[in-house]
Amino acid sequence: MSEDLEMEIDRDEVRRARPGRKLFQYAMLYWKTILAALLMLAVAIGTELSGPFIAKRIIDEHIAGIQRPWYQVQSAGPHSVPYAGAFWSREDRVPMSDRQGQARVLQIGRDFFFVPGGIREDGPRSVSVGQDGEAVITIAAADNTAQYSARRLTADQLFAFYKPEIAAIVDLSLIYLALLAVSALFSYGQRYWLQASANRIIQKMRDDVFSHINRLPIRYFDNLPAGKVVSRITNDTEAIKDLYVTVLANFFSGALYMLAILGAMLLLDVRLALMCALIIPVLAVWIVIYRKFAAHYNRVIRTTLSDMNAMINESIQGMPIIQAFRREQKQQDEFERFNLRYFNFRNKMLHLNSLTSHNLVGVFRNIAFVAMIWYFSGVSLDIIAGGISLGVLYAFVDLLNRMFQPIVNIVNQLPNMEQAFVSAERVFVLMGEEGEEVSGETMPRYAGNVKFDNVWFSYTAGEPVLKGISFEARQGQTVALVGHTGSGKSSILNLLFRFYDIDSGAITIDGVETRAIPRQTLRQHMGIVLQDPFLFTGTIASNISLNHPGISRERIEKALRDVGGDRALAHLPGGIDEPVLEKGSTLSAGQRQLISFARALAFDPAILILDEATSNIDTETEAVIQDALDVVKKGRTTFVIAHRLSTIKSADLILVLHHGEIAERGTHDELIAAGGLYYQMYELHRGKEANPAASASSVRGASTAGAL
Repeated sequence: MSEDLEMEIDRDEVRRARPGRKLFQYAMLYWKTILAALLMLAVAIGTELSGPFIAKRIIDEHIAGIQRPWYQVQSAGPHSVPYAGAFWSREDRVPMSDRQGQARVLQIGRDFFFVPGGIREDGPRSVSVGQDGEAVITIAAADNTAQYSARRLTADQLFAFYKPEIAAIVDLSLIYLALLAVSALFSYGQRYWLQASANRIIQKMRDDVFSHINRLPIRYFDNLPAGKVVSRITNDTEAIKDLYVTVLANFFSGALYMLAILGAMLLLDVRLALMCALIIPVLAVWIVIYRKFAAHYNRVIRTTLSDMNAMINESIQGMPIIQAFRREQKQQDEFERFNLRYFNFRNKMLHLNSLTSHNLVGVFRNIAFVAMIWYFSGVSLDIIAGGISLGVLYAFVDLLNRMFQPIVNIVNQLPNMEQAFVSAERVFVLMGEEGEEVSGETMPRYAGNVKFDNVWFSYTAGEPVLKGISFEARQGQTVALVGHTGSGKSSILNLLFRFYDIDSGAITIDGVETRAIPRQTLRQHMGIVLQDPFLFTGTIASNISLNHPGISRERIEKALRDVGGDRALAHLPGGIDEPVLEKGSTLSAGQRQLISFARALAFDPAILILDEATSNIDTETEAVIQDALDVVKKGRTTFVIAHRLSTIKSADLILVLHHGEIAERGTHDELIAAGGLYYQMYELHRGKEANPAASASSVRGASTAGAL
């Protein structure tokens, strides 16, 4: 199957759908909960990003801080350290006025040395240690090399210098753990509220889509299989939910993370932060290129999935015919074509996602680390000498690692984002179809005087199926429509029900044109029985009343009695509470038709339409219904389409249709006496022809007769 197969949704339809704007409008319906979720997310991010700064403080202030200058103090204190018969405190804890007797603690290799008197300038260090523990430290500064007497610290002495920092380290660690707990709590809150908002949005969207389907004209469903409509309501809206839950959260949190991390880097080192900021425009270009390819792939994937759903739905409904005519392999081959196309484009998406996901992120991460190594390679790690601290180096490595995590999350959500946008296009194109509001208006029961005045109608422009139809049916009359297949019988009743609107002319009920009455209001006092009745899952009673609150159980039982259904359904264990499966598959054709008759009568219509309603009923059941119809027709205008001409002999008016025109009209006796098209059809149905040749001749005569 060609990859350029015409898609369900063209670009003009997509532009009209404006999925981005409509998705935003739906989100704004629940903006308070979404805003609360995003604020929680911001708090979670802020508390989480405090970690590197706390770690920097622990390293610089409380671990590497012992290498700062120390001063001798007069007495012991909470931050003083006893050593060599004196007490020492770090310079940031001694007022300028009390400073005396400077010293330094320097690390060389894995050993620490106490240097009385301090040092003049720092630089690369080396040491020579005697057997008595005395040492000479050599520092090669920028201008000269100096030597200092020192003493190596034992483990206990070194711990004494660290002991004043333990309380602060513990406090900062507890603060860090508390911030992690706050971050976890707010992360849970933002995910819960974002998920709850997304569920509300999708619930609202599905309600709107289903409500809009009820407003769409019947003509729309002539061109779109039921499976495709179902796919848009269920599969596509579910894909949209991921946009609000995972995509929105990852994009928003990723943006906040990157902005916060870049801000933190700017505080640490401006030049390196600007180098890392180059990743953002690269990411933007990356997303644009990705969407260009992914949009097409996802449209094909969603359309093919919709086609598969439509075919599966059709195959299940038509399984008896498929098996009866041995079309299983043909259906399998057709399904395999859809399935293979779906598989191929899924693989293309897989290749695209693999190419542009972790691999590319890894390349960017390595480039950033190379830049950082190059930058820090010539920088001293002695902050006293104007270099950078170990805490800053640790914070930069940590922040750089953290910066790529949201990038990975954003990139991983690109497939979900594009799939959600394509699904949104399909949903909003459906919702963009012109419909008509379902009217809640009611009107008094009309008398049922129906008039067609020069009505023209066509399903396809330029191909009229009704041509200048004019007739009148008065209250209480029965009008029968007869004619060969395609003559326009069902089209007349479709227009009366306003399933379709006429091209020209007028249809009036009690003198009021039907187009001036809302469709639902017009149908309030109409009842219809189709050739193939449709039953819903439920019970016999619910299928008769359609759960209308105004139809009581007594009224249901009376409607069944009027059509003789009480006897036909008496053997069922549950009576009128007998469960009915989808389409009434456990009931016979006659039982389904009787339920359909009872349904129409329970609503007490002023106009009753029987569209070949007795063609699938056995002779005995038909006799029951014919007896009942003689009673229920009284006071109603009844339109009957029947292939069995014997069932319409008592009609007040018979219209003989031929190629969309009324060829003959009159009562049964009048039309028989005229000896025209109706007579030939009637004789044909009675089997009066003596041989097949005569029968064929009658058929040819009936099909070539014109308006008489």
